[in-house]
Amino acid sequence: MGKTMRSGLCSAMTQSAQRLVFPGKQQVLIEPFDPGTPGEDQVLVRTTLSLMSTGTENIVFNRLFDAGTHFDNWVKYPFYPGYTLVGVIEAVGAKVENLKVGDRVAFRAGHRSHEVMPAAKCFPIPDTLPDEEAIWFSLGKITFMGAKAVGYHLGDTVLVIGAGPIGQMSIRWARAAGVSSIIAVDPAEHRMPLAKAGGATGVVTAPITEAREAILKAGRGKLPRVVVDSTGNAAVFSAALGLAADFGKVLLIGDTGSPAKQGLTPDVVTRGLTIVGAHDGHVTAEWTEAIIIQLFFDLAASGRFPLAGLNSHVFKPENGAEAYATANRDRNSTMGIIFDWSGQLGNAK
Repeated sequence: MGKTMRSGLCSAMTQSAQRLVFPGKQQVLIEPFDPGTPGEDQVLVRTTLSLMSTGTENIVFNRLFDAGTHFDNWVKYPFYPGYTLVGVIEAVGAKVENLKVGDRVAFRAGHRSHEVMPAAKCFPIPDTLPDEEAIWFSLGKITFMGAKAVGYHLGDTVLVIGAGPIGQMSIRWARAAGVSSIIAVDPAEHRMPLAKAGGATGVVTAPITEAREAILKAGRGKLPRVVVDSTGNAAVFSAALGLAADFGKVLLIGDTGSPAKQGLTPDVVTRGLTIVGAHDGHVTAEWTEAIIIQLFFDLAASGRFPLAGLNSHVFKPENGAEAYATANRDRNSTMGIIFDWSGQLGNAK
């Protein structure tokens, strides 16, 4: 009876449900919508925060991708951006046993105030982990796929190109895996304290094409076994190939809209390099989404995956146009851009 009654409240709870939408290139609006009511195995979640994926969402917002790419096949208007949210369960279906009203959960959907989700796709957040840190779970999961693909080991050496959101998560996974030398390269100096806080043992503030000598110095004269290109900038790939040690690996974790512009160099053949691609969807039976996110939360809650200070901007959802303008105009000065759906952070623009 209790579950039925809670479900009956859904229509009242979601009368003002809203979501962000791209009606066309470089356009963003907030619109009302009806999220519906949860079925037997579903829950209704009220969003507290959502995190902009500044790389993916701005490629989509600006249509910075070539014809025939997966972006081109994926982006159709109206397009609903976003895939990283945390919230509170407002109603549960009759067969949901592992979640209850009031639970805080992480889930993946577009930027919106409410969503009906399969209960199995809602991931409980540890009590000690605040929403503004838990919100990084999706980017944590994506970059875990890269760490798994290259197979970090104790005492390993890694170079992370780009200290934006994906780079910051990549640094933290390398640290969690026991990597002894983690060098971060980015021309934006203000990103480097966060890189150090996340585990970087050396930082180089320079364009990657001008960083070789500083990388060698930070690596005690040796190039790293693994180079992580987290930038999504096609022009970076060739430089990344030249910075891996002989028989090393170059990991592409930052997706680009122009893969045809990622040019190979002689390093691949003459120095025996391996190029590794990693993607959000590369889950396995051993490493499911639920298992990866639980590991991320366990590490974050214990302090072994530090997330404090990563959010640089907070916006009210109705000011989505300014949020995306900021991400485009001030890309190097942004890190985590948050949409505050509940008003809980108190400093939203």
